[in-house]
Amino acid sequence: MSQGAAESDPLAPLVGIDGVAEAAKSAQDAVFAVHRYGVNLREGSATAAEASVRAARASAGVEGVDPEIPDEGEVRDPVLAGALRVAKAGESLLPTWRRAPMQALARVHVLAAADLTSDSDALGRPDPAASPRLELLGRLVTGGTKAPAPVLTAVVHGELLALQAFGTADGVVARAAARLTMVATGLDPKSLTVPEVACFRRQERYAAAAEAFATSDPDGVREWLLFCCAAFEAGATEAQSIADAAA
Repeated sequence: MSQGAAESDPLAPLVGIDGVAEAAKSAQDAVFAVHRYGVNLREGSATAAEASVRAARASAGVEGVDPEIPDEGEVRDPVLAGALRVAKAGESLLPTWRRAPMQALARVHVLAAADLTSDSDALGRPDPAASPRLELLGRLVTGGTKAPAPVLTAVVHGELLALQAFGTADGVVARAAARLTMVATGLDPKSLTVPEVACFRRQERYAAAAEAFATSDPDGVREWLLFCCAAFEAGATEAQSIADAAA
Protein backbone atom coordinates (compact mmCIF):
# COMPACT_ATOMS: atom_id res chain seq x y z
CA MET A 1 0.00 0.00 0.00
CA SER A 2 1.22 3.48 -0.73
CA GLN A 3 0.42 6.55 1.31
CA GLY A 4 -0.99 8.32 -1.73
CA ALA A 5 -3.59 5.61 -2.10
CA ALA A 6 -5.10 6.68 1.19
CA GLU A 7 -6.80 9.58 -0.62
CA SER A 8 -9.43 7.04 -1.75
CA ASP A 9 -10.13 3.56 -0.46
CA PRO A 10 -6.84 1.69 -0.97
CA LEU A 11 -8.47 -1.69 -0.43
CA ALA A 12 -11.23 -1.25 -3.00
CA PRO A 13 -9.14 -2.75 -5.85
CA LEU A 14 -8.45 -5.86 -3.77
CA VAL A 15 -12.13 -6.77 -3.66
CA GLY A 16 -12.15 -6.91 -7.46
CA ILE A 17 -9.33 -9.46 -7.66
CA ASP A 18 -10.55 -12.72 -9.16
CA GLY A 19 -12.19 -14.89 -6.51
CA VAL A 20 -11.61 -12.57 -3.56
CA ALA A 21 -15.15 -11.24 -3.09
CA GLU A 22 -16.54 -14.77 -3.27
CA ALA A 23 -13.96 -16.13 -0.84
CA ALA A 24 -14.62 -13.28 1.60
CA LYS A 25 -18.37 -13.94 1.45
CA SER A 26 -17.86 -17.66 2.01
CA ALA A 27 -15.59 -16.97 4.99
CA GLN A 28 -18.03 -14.50 6.50
CA ASP A 29 -20.92 -16.94 6.09
CA ALA A 30 -18.93 -19.71 7.80
CA VAL A 31 -18.04 -17.49 10.77
CA PHE A 32 -21.58 -16.17 11.13
CA ALA A 33 -22.91 -19.73 11.12
CA VAL A 34 -20.75 -20.55 14.14
CA HIS A 35 -22.27 -17.64 16.04
CA ARG A 36 -25.72 -19.07 15.37
CA TYR A 37 -24.67 -22.55 16.48
CA GLY A 38 -26.03 -24.15 19.65
CA VAL A 39 -24.40 -22.89 22.82
CA ASN A 40 -22.77 -20.00 20.96
CA LEU A 41 -26.17 -18.55 20.10
CA ARG A 42 -26.98 -18.23 23.80
CA GLU A 43 -23.61 -16.95 24.98
CA GLY A 44 -20.42 -18.41 23.57
CA SER A 45 -18.13 -17.54 26.46
CA ALA A 46 -16.89 -21.12 26.86
CA THR A 47 -16.07 -21.35 23.15
CA ALA A 48 -14.39 -17.93 23.19
CA ALA A 49 -12.22 -18.80 26.19
CA GLU A 50 -10.98 -22.03 24.63
CA ALA A 51 -10.56 -20.37 21.24
CA SER A 52 -8.37 -17.69 22.78
CA VAL A 53 -6.01 -20.25 24.29
CA ARG A 54 -5.88 -22.33 21.11
CA ALA A 55 -5.16 -19.21 19.09
CA ALA A 56 -2.27 -18.26 21.37
CA ARG A 57 -0.80 -21.76 21.27
CA ALA A 58 -1.08 -21.95 17.49
CA SER A 59 0.44 -18.49 17.08
CA ALA A 60 3.41 -19.52 19.20
CA GLY A 61 3.67 -22.78 17.29
CA VAL A 62 4.01 -20.89 14.02
CA GLU A 63 7.13 -19.31 15.51
CA GLY A 64 8.64 -22.76 15.90
CA VAL A 65 8.15 -23.34 19.63
CA ASP A 66 6.34 -26.16 21.40
CA PRO A 67 2.75 -24.95 21.81
CA GLU A 68 1.92 -27.35 24.62
CA ILE A 69 1.06 -25.76 27.97
CA PRO A 70 2.59 -27.64 30.94
CA ASP A 71 0.11 -29.48 33.16
CA GLU A 72 1.92 -28.08 36.17
CA GLY A 73 4.10 -25.04 36.72
CA GLU A 74 4.56 -21.89 34.69
CA VAL A 75 4.99 -21.61 30.95
CA ARG A 76 8.71 -21.14 30.45
CA ASP A 77 8.95 -20.61 26.72
CA PRO A 78 9.05 -16.81 26.24
CA VAL A 79 7.17 -16.87 22.92
CA LEU A 80 4.33 -19.00 24.22
CA ALA A 81 4.16 -17.02 27.45
CA GLY A 82 3.94 -13.80 25.47
CA ALA A 83 1.23 -15.14 23.15
CA LEU A 84 -0.81 -16.24 26.16
CA ARG A 85 -0.45 -12.82 27.78
CA VAL A 86 -1.69 -11.19 24.59
CA ALA A 87 -4.64 -13.57 24.44
CA LYS A 88 -5.59 -12.83 28.04
CA ALA A 89 -5.57 -9.10 27.32
CA GLY A 90 -7.55 -9.36 24.08
CA GLU A 91 -10.89 -8.09 25.32
CA SER A 92 -9.36 -5.18 27.22
CA LEU A 93 -7.39 -4.14 24.11
CA LEU A 94 -10.45 -3.87 21.88
CA PRO A 95 -11.56 -0.32 22.79
CA THR A 96 -8.05 0.99 22.13
CA TRP A 97 -7.79 -0.99 18.89
CA ARG A 98 -11.00 0.61 17.63
CA ARG A 99 -9.94 4.21 18.29
CA ALA A 100 -6.12 4.18 18.43
CA PRO A 101 -4.78 0.99 16.84
CA MET A 102 -1.14 2.03 17.01
CA GLN A 103 -1.42 2.38 20.78
CA ALA A 104 -2.96 -1.07 20.92
CA LEU A 105 -0.17 -2.50 18.75
CA ALA A 106 2.42 -1.05 21.10
CA ARG A 107 0.69 -2.69 24.05
CA VAL A 108 0.43 -6.01 22.21
CA HIS A 109 4.16 -5.90 21.53
CA VAL A 110 4.97 -5.15 25.17
CA LEU A 111 2.96 -8.20 26.22
CA ALA A 112 4.28 -10.47 23.46
CA ALA A 113 7.97 -9.57 23.68
CA ALA A 114 8.50 -8.84 27.36
CA ASP A 115 10.57 -12.01 27.82
CA LEU A 116 12.36 -11.79 24.48
CA THR A 117 14.52 -8.71 24.99
CA SER A 118 16.50 -7.18 27.83
CA ASP A 119 16.03 -3.73 26.31
CA SER A 120 12.81 -2.53 27.91
CA ASP A 121 13.02 0.73 25.94
CA ALA A 122 12.52 -1.24 22.72
CA LEU A 123 9.20 -2.69 23.84
CA GLY A 124 6.22 -1.17 22.09
CA ARG A 125 8.39 1.03 19.86
CA PRO A 126 8.18 0.27 16.12
CA ASP A 127 10.93 1.15 13.68
CA PRO A 128 10.35 4.80 12.62
CA ALA A 129 10.83 3.72 9.01
CA ALA A 130 7.61 1.72 9.29
CA SER A 131 5.58 4.69 10.54
CA PRO A 132 3.97 5.76 7.23
CA ARG A 133 2.59 2.30 6.53
CA LEU A 134 1.55 1.80 10.14
CA GLU A 135 -0.29 5.11 10.10
CA LEU A 136 -2.13 4.13 6.93
CA LEU A 137 -2.99 0.79 8.48
CA GLY A 138 -4.37 2.64 11.49
CA ARG A 139 -6.60 4.76 9.27
CA LEU A 140 -7.97 1.65 7.57
CA VAL A 141 -8.76 0.03 10.91
CA THR A 142 -10.58 3.12 12.17
CA GLY A 143 -12.93 3.34 9.20
CA GLY A 144 -10.82 4.21 6.19
CA THR A 145 -12.12 1.38 4.03
CA LYS A 146 -15.39 -0.21 3.00
CA ALA A 147 -13.72 -3.48 2.09
CA PRO A 148 -15.30 -6.63 3.54
CA ALA A 149 -14.06 -7.53 7.01
CA PRO A 150 -12.16 -10.64 5.83
CA VAL A 151 -10.19 -8.51 3.37
CA LEU A 152 -9.33 -5.83 5.93
CA THR A 153 -8.32 -8.49 8.46
CA ALA A 154 -6.08 -10.19 5.92
CA VAL A 155 -4.43 -6.90 5.01
CA VAL A 156 -3.76 -6.01 8.66
CA HIS A 157 -2.23 -9.45 9.19
CA GLY A 158 -0.17 -9.39 6.00
CA GLU A 159 1.09 -5.83 6.38
CA LEU A 160 2.33 -6.41 9.91
CA LEU A 161 4.08 -9.61 8.87
CA ALA A 162 5.70 -7.77 5.96
CA LEU A 163 6.76 -4.73 7.99
CA GLN A 164 8.37 -6.61 10.92
CA ALA A 165 8.10 -3.22 12.58
CA PHE A 166 9.15 -4.21 16.08
CA GLY A 167 11.97 -6.64 15.40
CA THR A 168 10.75 -9.16 17.98
CA ALA A 169 7.49 -11.11 18.25
CA ASP A 170 6.23 -9.56 15.01
CA GLY A 171 4.40 -12.71 13.98
CA VAL A 172 2.57 -12.96 17.29
CA VAL A 173 1.72 -9.26 17.06
CA ALA A 174 0.41 -9.62 13.49
CA ARG A 175 -1.85 -12.54 14.33
CA ALA A 176 -3.13 -10.80 17.47
CA ALA A 177 -3.91 -7.67 15.45
CA ALA A 178 -5.78 -9.78 12.91
CA ARG A 179 -7.81 -11.31 15.73
CA LEU A 180 -8.65 -7.87 17.12
CA THR A 181 -9.70 -6.77 13.63
CA MET A 182 -12.02 -9.75 13.26
CA VAL A 183 -13.81 -8.75 16.44
CA ALA A 184 -13.80 -5.00 15.84
CA THR A 185 -15.22 -5.30 12.31
CA GLY A 186 -18.00 -7.64 13.41
CA LEU A 187 -16.62 -10.54 11.40
CA ASP A 188 -16.20 -12.56 14.60
CA PRO A 189 -17.73 -10.36 17.33
CA LYS A 190 -17.52 -12.99 20.08
CA SER A 191 -14.01 -14.11 19.07
CA LEU A 192 -15.09 -17.72 18.67
CA THR A 193 -12.99 -18.82 15.72
CA VAL A 194 -9.38 -19.96 15.52
CA PRO A 195 -7.87 -19.21 12.09
CA GLU A 196 -4.45 -19.32 13.73
CA VAL A 197 -4.73 -23.11 13.77
CA ALA A 198 -4.81 -23.14 9.98
CA CYS A 199 -1.68 -20.98 9.93
CA PHE A 200 0.03 -23.47 12.25
CA ARG A 201 -1.09 -26.59 10.40
CA ARG A 202 -0.20 -25.15 6.99
CA GLN A 203 2.95 -23.32 7.97
CA GLU A 204 4.77 -23.64 4.65
CA ARG A 205 1.82 -22.36 2.67
CA TYR A 206 1.21 -19.63 5.25
CA ALA A 207 4.80 -18.41 5.01
CA ALA A 208 4.80 -18.58 1.21
CA ALA A 209 1.52 -16.66 0.95
CA ALA A 210 2.76 -14.00 3.38
CA GLU A 211 5.95 -13.58 1.35
CA ALA A 212 3.90 -13.31 -1.83
CA PHE A 213 1.71 -10.60 -0.27
CA ALA A 214 4.80 -8.65 0.78
CA THR A 215 5.88 -8.32 -2.86
CA SER A 216 2.68 -6.36 -3.66
CA ASP A 217 2.42 -8.36 -6.87
CA PRO A 218 -1.29 -8.81 -7.72
CA ASP A 219 -0.97 -12.58 -7.91
CA GLY A 220 0.82 -12.61 -4.57
CA VAL A 221 -1.82 -10.41 -2.96
CA ARG A 222 -4.52 -12.72 -4.32
CA GLU A 223 -2.72 -15.77 -2.94
CA TRP A 224 -2.59 -14.22 0.53
CA LEU A 225 -6.21 -13.04 0.55
CA LEU A 226 -7.48 -16.44 -0.53
CA PHE A 227 -5.28 -18.19 2.04
CA CYS A 228 -6.66 -15.97 4.80
CA CYS A 229 -10.27 -16.51 3.75
CA ALA A 230 -9.69 -20.27 3.78
CA ALA A 231 -8.13 -19.92 7.24
CA PHE A 232 -11.23 -18.06 8.47
CA GLU A 233 -13.38 -20.96 7.30
CA ALA A 234 -11.04 -23.48 8.94
CA GLY A 235 -11.18 -21.37 12.10
CA ALA A 236 -14.95 -21.58 12.05
CA THR A 237 -14.75 -25.36 11.83
CA GLU A 238 -12.41 -25.34 14.81
CA ALA A 239 -14.91 -23.21 16.72
CA GLN A 240 -17.68 -25.63 15.99
CA SER A 241 -15.61 -28.50 17.38
CA ILE A 242 -14.97 -26.46 20.54
CA ALA A 243 -18.69 -25.77 20.92
CA ASP A 244 -19.52 -29.45 20.40
CA ALA A 245 -17.09 -30.43 23.15
CA ALA A 246 -18.55 -27.85 25.51
CA ALA A 247 -22.16 -28.83 24.89
